[in-house]
Amino acid sequence: MIKKVLIANRGEIAARIIRTCKKLGIQTVAIYSEADQEAPYVSMADQSFLVGAPRVNESYLNVERIIAVAKEAKACAIHPGYGFLSENEAFANRCLEEGLIFIGPTGSVIKQMGSKIAARNAMNKIGIPVVPGTDEAIAAIEDAVKMAEKIGYPIMLKASAGGGGIGMQVVYSEEELAKAFEGNSKRAQTFFGDGSMFMEKKIENARHIEIQILADHHGNAIHLYERECSIQRRNQKVIEEAPSQFISESTRQRMGEAAVKAVKALEYTNAGTIEFLVDELENFYFLEMNTRIQVEHPITEEITGIDIVEEQLHIASGKALTIKQTDLQIDGHAIEARIYAENPVTFFPSPGHISHIELPEGPNIRNEVGVTADYDVTPFYDPMIGKLIVKGSNRKEAIAILKEALSSYKIDGIKTNIPMLQEIVQHEQFIKGNTTTAFIEKFYHI
Repeated sequence: MIKKVLIANRGEIAARIIRTCKKLGIQTVAIYSEADQEAPYVSMADQSFLVGAPRVNESYLNVERIIAVAKEAKACAIHPGYGFLSENEAFANRCLEEGLIFIGPTGSVIKQMGSKIAARNAMNKIGIPVVPGTDEAIAAIEDAVKMAEKIGYPIMLKASAGGGGIGMQVVYSEEELAKAFEGNSKRAQTFFGDGSMFMEKKIENARHIEIQILADHHGNAIHLYERECSIQRRNQKVIEEAPSQFISESTRQRMGEAAVKAVKALEYTNAGTIEFLVDELENFYFLEMNTRIQVEHPITEEITGIDIVEEQLHIASGKALTIKQTDLQIDGHAIEARIYAENPVTFFPSPGHISHIELPEGPNIRNEVGVTADYDVTPFYDPMIGKLIVKGSNRKEAIAILKEALSSYKIDGIKTNIPMLQEIVQHEQFIKGNTTTAFIEKFYHI
């Protein structure tokens, strides 16, 4: 039985986890950096501890300090949220060594899925379709050129240990590949400590569709349907929907079954997401697996009625899933818009002082935010400051609610991407559902 949880994260996801813990009567411990002392989530927790200076390696990635705080606070479990240490094999193993419950899968599974090459090979072995590409790391540009010729341009050059679009680039020719390879490898080495690169065939006009799964320690696994996350900038998601309006019921069933098959073969436990690329003919290919809770998990909660954080806590406590696949059905349509402190034209972060904030309210509107008025958005962390989630009985109704909500979302003192979001949701191609991964490149006017 989990009685006290340390949240090894910050911002809106820390607040989100604290809220469910309070609902379940579980005590919470927050950690914060010097830059986050006034952040709302810090005062929401039962206890809070300073873990270091603003830079992440001195605070939110400081494993020894976080473990020490957990023991000092007498927490019995750690929830890593997303980002930071959430997919860190060594951290998951350290929690286990220190007698702390890591709310997520085992370190060995995190390691296997953390390498995109190892993950591709594992899925291939299980029988899950993968995008044509390389099966091992590419060390030299000469080898990259040979493989690209074999796969055929355009290709996606990717960092094996990457995430968030870092180290990823579309390449259309040998000349472009020569320029991109070295730079992306160095960038991956800087961000992830691993400069390994690999390549995949670029699927044209693709949809980015992911399957949310839950799996317990008793061999039970279910999927909670799909989310479509195709609208992206810099290979990072901006707007997500559930369910996808593109795929057929048959494809939905096959993708869900494939995801469950994969997690059972991996002996995966807790919440996770298997991401696929889907082409124009609804052929789907494994992209990657996120061994943690996703930023966009609220839209799945809205259409299923399931609190995913609550299920994470139950699974980590050793409880069996009480939900069967046959118990689930899709209720309505939900859309999430990520609110970033960034210039809507350049997409560059826009830190600063928030002088005023006014959130939209009303039926079927949900706000997950990590800021308040009179709060300083610093340059030290990801510029996402909140998420706006809406639900309608169908997609048309959800879009109408989202349009209205965005028009009443007020933030003064910093630039945000709200103007960009408003342009997207009013665009005729978005309304028609033509939401491929090329949407912003094709239709957003900057």
